[in-house]
Amino acid sequence: MQNVFRTPNDAFASLPDFSFAPHYLEWNGLRTHYLDEGPQEGPVALLLHGEPTWSYLYRHMIPPLVAAGYRCIAPDHIGFGKSDKVTDDDWYTIGRHVTRLEEFIQKLDLRDINLFVQDWGGPIGLINAQRAPERFARFAILNTWLHHEGYAYTQAIRAWREAATHRFWLAWLRGGLPCGAIVARSLVRRDADLAAIERAYEAPFAGNPKAKAGPRRFPWCIPFAQPEEGAAADQASAFEWLKSSGKSAHFIFGDSDPVFPAEWGREWSRLVPNATFDIAPSAGHYAQEDAGPEIVDIFLTRAGDRR
Repeated sequence: MQNVFRTPNDAFASLPDFSFAPHYLEWNGLRTHYLDEGPQEGPVALLLHGEPTWSYLYRHMIPPLVAAGYRCIAPDHIGFGKSDKVTDDDWYTIGRHVTRLEEFIQKLDLRDINLFVQDWGGPIGLINAQRAPERFARFAILNTWLHHEGYAYTQAIRAWREAATHRFWLAWLRGGLPCGAIVARSLVRRDADLAAIERAYEAPFAGNPKAKAGPRRFPWCIPFAQPEEGAAADQASAFEWLKSSGKSAHFIFGDSDPVFPAEWGREWSRLVPNATFDIAPSAGHYAQEDAGPEIVDIFLTRAGDRR
């Protein structure tokens, strides 16, 4: 059995705007945390985070979605949030994240899923949608991507991947990847309590650098460099499938993201029949932090679903 770190509950005490009840499922001996808010009979809003965040990212989107009648399910990937953290970097592959989410969806028997994805949530979620399309109703695609031939990776992504192999990464291994600072310093709207946000994204690791294996591994898995660990073939397959899936897709991109810029989101939306594209103004890579309620408003308007 691999070494596992389970964050003590008191590490999450007094997080601002996060009074949601925790829920847990077991997967291969590991505990997965998720939020489950709203009417059990409502359509599902499955909210997937990426690097180096957790379900806390969606705290400003859950209340308006619940008010609109949605059942909001927000899981934490293994290695993140309140889920267990395998401390061996090599354990983490995108395929393993995909499989864990696949079994999570099956165990909860989620259907009529409105899938919200951002960053690594995009590949992990959309590969699952291709595998079980009957469970999914529509997609809200935020700042993310799917690897495919010809995709032009930005300099920001290439620099992030380079960091994963550079010698200063060794310092991060010893002292801990600054997950909270990465999020807080990336925000475009600076009126938030940035110190509190930084603490919230550090809380899952409780000062234990070994617990940050999951966040360390995501940039290493970027598929132009690690096609097998990054599930390059599955991503490319999902990219092609989305273009002919017949599912409603609403692309909503923050306008100030150097990682997955709005121009890419617009280009991608044009490849998907009947897709919509909207800008979340003054929002960066973590658009849910900068413009969560506005994103929900755009989604509800595009979906024609104001209950």
